[in-house]
Amino acid sequence: MKRAPRISPTARPALLGAVALLALTSVSVATADDRRGSHAAGTTRTVTTRTAHASPARPGDRVGTLFVADGAGGPVGGHFCTASVVHSPRGDLVVTAAHCVSDDDLDLVYAPGYRDGRAPYGMWEVTRRFLADGWTEDEDEDSDLAFFTVADRDGRRLEDVVGANRFTTGTDTGATAVTVTGYPESGEAPITCTSRPAVHSATQQRIACPAFTSGTSGSPWVNGDDQVVGVLGGHERGGATADISYSVVLGGRAETLYREATAGS
Repeated sequence: MKRAPRISPTARPALLGAVALLALTSVSVATADDRRGSHAAGTTRTVTTRTAHASPARPGDRVGTLFVADGAGGPVGGHFCTASVVHSPRGDLVVTAAHCVSDDDLDLVYAPGYRDGRAPYGMWEVTRRFLADGWTEDEDEDSDLAFFTVADRDGRRLEDVVGANRFTTGTDTGATAVTVTGYPESGEAPITCTSRPAVHSATQQRIACPAFTSGTSGSPWVNGDDQVVGVLGGHERGGATADISYSVVLGGRAETLYREATAGS
C-alpha cells in the first residue's frame, strides 16, 4: 500500500493560514476544513488527561476525536475529525475518513471519550496510517476510508481500555437503523443521531442527521449489534450540508483495507 502523499496547498492550507481562513470561510459537513481543524502553529491546547487505567469505559467512549500533536505527544489547537476504535488482533486499531489522516506531515493523537476539554482515557499517539490506493492516488471519494494504529499507553492496549466495535462489511444499506456519533469542531462534546441509512449510489450511502457539521468526518455508523457499517465521509467528503451525511458503502475494498490494517498492526 502506498503512503498518503502530502496534501496540496489547494486541498489543505498551511497551518499558519488556518485561523485566517476559518474567519473567512463557512464550513459544512466533512469538507476539507475537517483536516485543518482550528489549530494554529505554536498554539498548544490544554487538555486534562488521565492514565490509560481510567475505567469503566462506556460504549460511547469508543468514539473520540483527533488532534494535531506537539513534540511531546500533547494536542495542538482544537480537535478536527472523529474516529472510533474497531476490533483487531492487536487491540490498537481505529477507523476514520481518509481525508482526515492523509497528511503525513502532521503528527496526530487520538482522544477516545473526549468531552469538555478532558481526555479521560488519555491521548494516544498515532503510529501508522492505512489508506487505499484510490485515495492516495487521486482522492477517489469511494476510497474515503482509513485506519490508523496507536501506541500502547501505560502498558495497556487501547481496546483493553475502552473496548471496540466490530468493523463489518457487506451489510445491506438501510437494513437497520444506525447511531452516528461525531464531534463538531464548534463544540466540546459529541453529538449523536439515530436514523436509517439510504442508498445514494452503488458505492455511497447517505443518512439524514441534523447538525453534523465540520469535524464530524470519520464518525462511525453503528448498528444495534455494535457493528460499524458506515464511516462519515465519501461523497463531498461527507456532505455539503449539515443535515445530510454520506459514507462509502463498506464492501470488498473496505474489507481489503481492514485486512491490510490488521496485518500491518
